[in-house]
Amino acid sequence: MRTTLISFALAMAAGFAFAHDYAVGEISIKHPVAYPTVGRTGAGYMEIMNEGPADRLVGVSAEFPRVMLHESVTENDVTRMEHRMAVDLPTGEMVTFKPGGLHVMFMGLSEHWKVGDEIPATLNFETAGSVDVVFKVEERPTRTEGETDHSAHQGMDHSNH
Repeated sequence: MRTTLISFALAMAAGFAFAHDYAVGEISIKHPVAYPTVGRTGAGYMEIMNEGPADRLVGVSAEFPRVMLHESVTENDVTRMEHRMAVDLPTGEMVTFKPGGLHVMFMGLSEHWKVGDEIPATLNFETAGSVDVVFKVEERPTRTEGETDHSAHQGMDHSNH
């Protein structure tokens, strides 16, 4: 029995080591993550839950030449990224930033991101204020249909966003 309890405690501690969540007001940010990069751009993903009044994510700042909110949009079998000035956070809803959808675009990387790197950033909300988060670089999961691989952005010009 004691071995089982110790094993359970260690498993729980390992799980908490990978989970990293943040909050500001009634908004919670779950598991900000990024994946290893090969070019000069990287993307950040997370889930944002708003338990309070409607709010908006109006920007993200970090130590890179450009950091923007983007959404991958597919029309007529062509996927393109669109800049978003803000992302609505309706009351009681989870908004998911994921490959192939909403994401934070980090541009002008001077070094490739590797598994284990941490990317500090600040999320800025219209009403709730700001919160510092860390996007942890993890191994990229197997891609599913509809996801966009941002490693292909090497050499792309995002200056018109």
